[in-house]
Amino acid sequence: MEKRVPVMPEAQDKRASFSSQAPAPSRSISRLGVSSWLVVCITCLGAFAGQVDASIVQLGLPDLEQAFNASLDQVSWVAVGYSLAFAAVLPVYARLAEIAGRKLMYLLGFALFGLFSALCGLAPNLPWLIAFRVLQGMSGALLGANSIVILVAATDPAQRGRAMGLFASAQAIGVSTGPALGGLLLSNLSWHWIFWVTVPFAALGAALGWVTVPVSTRLSKEAAFDWWGALLLIPALSALMTTLTELNAWGPLSPALLICATSALVLLAGFVWWERRAPTPLVDLGLFQSRAFAGGTVATLLSYAMLYGMFFTMSFALVRGYHDAPLSAGLRLAIIPAALGLVAPFSGSLSAKWPRLVTKGSMGLCAAAAAGLSQTLTGSPSSEPAMMMLLALYGVGLGLFIAPNNSATLAAAPADHAGQAGGLLNLMRAFGTATGVATASTLLAWRLELASDVHGRTIGVSEQALLSATSDVMILLTAIAAATALAASFEDQGRPRIQRA
Repeated sequence: MEKRVPVMPEAQDKRASFSSQAPAPSRSISRLGVSSWLVVCITCLGAFAGQVDASIVQLGLPDLEQAFNASLDQVSWVAVGYSLAFAAVLPVYARLAEIAGRKLMYLLGFALFGLFSALCGLAPNLPWLIAFRVLQGMSGALLGANSIVILVAATDPAQRGRAMGLFASAQAIGVSTGPALGGLLLSNLSWHWIFWVTVPFAALGAALGWVTVPVSTRLSKEAAFDWWGALLLIPALSALMTTLTELNAWGPLSPALLICATSALVLLAGFVWWERRAPTPLVDLGLFQSRAFAGGTVATLLSYAMLYGMFFTMSFALVRGYHDAPLSAGLRLAIIPAALGLVAPFSGSLSAKWPRLVTKGSMGLCAAAAAGLSQTLTGSPSSEPAMMMLLALYGVGLGLFIAPNNSATLAAAPADHAGQAGGLLNLMRAFGTATGVATASTLLAWRLELASDVHGRTIGVSEQALLSATSDVMILLTAIAAATALAASFEDQGRPRIQRA
């Protein structure tokens, strides 16, 4: 039997008091009758800014490597630190929002995101930049944990589908805009501006959210918070990502790496053990009794690892191997999310007719594109048209896969666990982003070290050695595409049962 923790009256009073501290929406705006769509616009603004930040930084990594004279594993933490922090605290924030209300947390997310974005651009050295990126990721998780729930609460059921479509479009536009905007800023200004560019969006979101976002009224009946789960999950994910990122720099048999790897395994095992027994778990592991849900979440992680692993690797290939100007490199990188966004609206209907064909075919396109790039990246101008066509094909494959896989994964969870299932998907997306950058960075650094005397850097490496190492990463992405198709093909014999010890 599942244990229920009673909510004491004083606990209810505290939660109601905390929620009531949030500012109420402006009455003048409420009278206009468009307040719900203003809330949708604000959530879309946050989604756009977050995706711009995630994709724009990838193109700036070669500049940061040179500006700070850093190694690949060091500079990759600028991207990995953000995504890791986002994923690690997302379940914590989601649960706290259920207990204490969402509006203040959401507004705080905008304000802190803008603050730490500004501080990233002011960072005097790489350690400070990574520290601010971690704090920025934690701030972004405040937005990610609350945006969809705020959007759903503000719209009528008849409007909800359209609102969710606008939210998804804002994310797609943000991912597509990031590389091109980053190239423009890097060509004409400096790397500092790739962080400062999101500050106005954050300030606007905080200001508009103050007067439009409604105050939470339906708080969770369970006031208990799973502190042990949080204390195990955050260091477990951090240790695991450190192991992946520093594998080449520290060496596979180094004491530091072995300690990190062992710590990750022990902490993850402890987290699973505790969550199966916790009365109010941070993550409901009963969802993974469904083979379809478990496979779908793994496929989500791998698909985002594919997207951002490609972003990371091609940024260095274009800037160092092809000697593209930042703007030219950014426009070429934007081919992937642009193609993804063009086919994504049609992926649902195609998947409804031919689910297995779309799942396997989409990953087949990605695998073919990555394998083709492994043979195409020669550095010569004659290879550029084929390279851009293969990047577009890669984006088409991801566009056909991501939305249907998300829908199928959520459908595999019981309806009364939809919130937990959506939270797990968000965690997997963020952790997949970090995993893609970490693994691509490690493999690229290792292959460069074998091909040249330069340890873990792309500066000073010949174009031939760099593009050869890039081709090896493409082979890895081909293998990940096959694994993604396999994970997404898991099916249930019947509806999953949610059981907890």
